[in-house]
Amino acid sequence: MKEEKEKYRKLREQVKELLIAVDEESKAAEDGILRTVDPAFAESARNLLHYRALRRFDLRKMQQKLRRIGLSRLARSESHVLDSLKRSHSILTALSRDKKIRFEQSPLSVKDAEQWLRLHARDLLGKRPVGRRPRVMVTMPSQAAKDYDLVRNMVSLGMDVARINCAHDNPKVWEQIIAQVKLASKKAGREVKIAMDLAGPKIRTGSMAGGARVVKYRPQRDERGYTIKGYRIWLAERAEGSNALPVAGINELSLKVGDELWLKDARDKKRSLKIESVGAGGYWAEGQKTTYFETGLAFFANKEMTTPIAKVGLLPAKIASILLNVGDELIIHADSTAGESVKRDKQGKIIAPAHISCTEPKVFADLKVGEPVYFDDGKIKGTIKAFSEGAVTLEIIQTPINGGRLKADKGINFPESILSISGLTAKDRKDLHFVVEHADIVNFSFVNSAQDVLDLLEAIAKLRASDRLGIILKIETQRGFRNLTEILLTAMRHYPIGVMVARGDLAIECGWENIARIQEEILSLCRAAHVPDIWATQVLESLAKKGLPSRAEITDAAKAQRADAVMLNKGPYILNAIRLLDKILRDLASYEDKGVPTLPALEKEEERVLQE
Repeated sequence: MKEEKEKYRKLREQVKELLIAVDEESKAAEDGILRTVDPAFAESARNLLHYRALRRFDLRKMQQKLRRIGLSRLARSESHVLDSLKRSHSILTALSRDKKIRFEQSPLSVKDAEQWLRLHARDLLGKRPVGRRPRVMVTMPSQAAKDYDLVRNMVSLGMDVARINCAHDNPKVWEQIIAQVKLASKKAGREVKIAMDLAGPKIRTGSMAGGARVVKYRPQRDERGYTIKGYRIWLAERAEGSNALPVAGINELSLKVGDELWLKDARDKKRSLKIESVGAGGYWAEGQKTTYFETGLAFFANKEMTTPIAKVGLLPAKIASILLNVGDELIIHADSTAGESVKRDKQGKIIAPAHISCTEPKVFADLKVGEPVYFDDGKIKGTIKAFSEGAVTLEIIQTPINGGRLKADKGINFPESILSISGLTAKDRKDLHFVVEHADIVNFSFVNSAQDVLDLLEAIAKLRASDRLGIILKIETQRGFRNLTEILLTAMRHYPIGVMVARGDLAIECGWENIARIQEEILSLCRAAHVPDIWATQVLESLAKKGLPSRAEITDAAKAQRADAVMLNKGPYILNAIRLLDKILRDLASYEDKGVPTLPALEKEEERVLQE
């Protein structure tokens, strides 16, 4: 018995050490940040500081000891840190002294914390849907401006927040979408919030020089490579559509069935076409070998190809891209010169490296040699090798197995670079005028620091909208994650606020191997601050875009049960995605409540309800 009491006493002292640490943390901020927050966030901000102090300790050994005696391990104490510590301290005090438990009072109880979480989520995202806790946020397609039935179905299937991205369309289209949503929600008898994304700075690849004007035709072959059937092609002055080739001068020829046309294709390969039939304004011909037709290629009437009789007309340019392999060099330049692939001489020697521009050349001033650069959602990775006048030279160190193709308008990430560009662009400031008049929530992209938040709060205040607009902070960079506590404390000057976990960019910025841990830490910090969180990026993406979900997506959607809202991106099967997400969240509502597992009776077993 004596040994047991000593064990309880030591645990009590450890908990007391934590109590002192969290108390000191909040007292240090009494005259600073805590004085600036909105009254609705007074206890929430203090609790966030408590949680930050708690997480400076490695609690694993202590948690194991608490678990063994049936006490809370503090693992889900984020939203009520001080109260949880005081309760644990009271119980351990009683156990170590054989006395009756006397709970120490805390300004923020467990019940209070749960109420604050619910209230803040309601004020930002609307009322909780009957039967499920997380709201469903849906990115609206341009089609929604004209298609009322689509919007009506979105609302009836469970959309709670309609998201409009200001990076696309224009104010006229946005206004039409909002009108459709409001009409549909009014007829459904429930509120649907309008959230609008400010585009933020878009660090992307610039334009590409026009691709080759080449088209490929090939015959059908068996598994051994023998030709089974040649390709058919329509030759005419103005040929359009599939299996059609524009040929200048073809109408001046008097070709008959069986005649042949000869040419050297884009690879300088000798090829022939045999006329199969004569039609109105052109000819059907057949080829037996793979042929690359290119704008301007000449046709000849004989095998010797002495005198051209016609030529291939203007073909559409292919979407240009740069093929990159590990070890290649790529130049990113600041001016708007169109990008081009590497140029080689006839012997294959490089005479000009591949190059492409960046839509935000201001970032060049913040880059350093050796820092990584990612393109196109992390598919291609390079490291900065050297700087020159208005340009950065990269060495490519990672691509897909057969090389990566880099196109125009693809995202560029600098995860280890400290970028000084502001999250609030000139376009954002212009769009904000529309947002404050028509939306309930503004989604703020590229939040990296407390200063970014201050810039937005100042802009909203100038538009006299501070009292009627909710704010959702999109955490999508490594720097934004590292500064999240300061970002939240600064944002708490405004009410209501929320955080969107932009997992796509975060995975690139922080590393795929770290994203699971990081999203958990963001959710924990949000719970500590009583700030609603939004689970975003590629939720049921395959279902929305292709009509069939993957198994991993179902599991991901189930884990989203812990968030206050789940965001779906647009796609042709978006209605199916809303329907399935709603069902998943309803089915799991009995098993988890804001990250805390609950235990309903197992299905097909006798259900016994404990009386209160």
